[in-house]
Amino acid sequence: MDEKMKKVGKGLLWGLGGATAALLTSIAGWIVYSKKYINHHQGIAGALDADHYEVTTQHAGRLSFYADLSGKGTPVVLLHSINAAPSALEMKPIFDHYRGKRPIYALDLPGFGFSDRSDRLYSAQLYQDAIVEFIRDAVEKPADVVALSLSSEFAALAAVHSPEWIRSLVMISPTGFKQPRMDRISQKARQRGARNQIYAGLAVPLWNRPFYDLVSSRASIQYFLNQSFEGYVPPSVVDYAYVTAHQPGAQYAPTYFLSGKLFTPAVRATVYKVVEQPVLVLYDRDPYSNFEMLPGLLQEKENWQAERITPTRGLPHWEQPEKTFRALEAFWDEL
Repeated sequence: MDEKMKKVGKGLLWGLGGATAALLTSIAGWIVYSKKYINHHQGIAGALDADHYEVTTQHAGRLSFYADLSGKGTPVVLLHSINAAPSALEMKPIFDHYRGKRPIYALDLPGFGFSDRSDRLYSAQLYQDAIVEFIRDAVEKPADVVALSLSSEFAALAAVHSPEWIRSLVMISPTGFKQPRMDRISQKARQRGARNQIYAGLAVPLWNRPFYDLVSSRASIQYFLNQSFEGYVPPSVVDYAYVTAHQPGAQYAPTYFLSGKLFTPAVRATVYKVVEQPVLVLYDRDPYSNFEMLPGLLQEKENWQAERITPTRGLPHWEQPEKTFRALEAFWDEL
């Protein structure tokens, strides 16, 4: 019996060794394929059919943006989300609807689009600075800001620390409203440490770009967009996401995002509650976030209001544009 067990054990070890060798071979093969055969210099056009500008800021560097200045009134600034392959195209329905009616801007956040994609520290502070410096240096007037998903956290930070530049804030499917599961300081410290370790592992130059190429493959982009649309995903959205993810330096900012380093801990308590400007939240179901803590904040803060845009899954301005526009206009009319 012992001999049989030994033979079985040896067989398992050989099997595990073979599986490990096959896995390592596959990883090495993908790294070689990524470096030699994937085009990281895809031809890229503008995300929006609008005039395209650049401004160089003190802390955020070169920022690219689209603008239509033919309208009148308070400027509107649109902020796309943060994910593996975002762009100003995410805000196209709102940009197209309000061009000619209001001065409207759509910003390429640092690390995305035509903005600076260099290898540097990407943080919530960087994005806060980018929003404030962009409004101050390019818009030059206080603005109504519309932010999507994680960018809502950055916009709220900007509203708290530079309130003179943000008149109101609209958050579409914002992050930060999930019920906290970890309350002890030591647990939070471990969580921060885990984020640092994840980032350190992902950022190794040998496999940083190849890993990002997996995340930003056409199949991966299609899969994640399918989760965010209740209905049909426009092919142009998939195509542009793929192209913008295959540019020099495209991996740097998403690596910080994927490791969790761009999220502000306890943002609801430390940032959202401190915002004094009028705030509108547009939401429904979202596969990457939830809003279980939103009702409590609405009760606590009179300057906050929310409207559920159904049926949507994170992008109401794409799937229910008329409902979204009515909510925006009602909110802005109150101002």
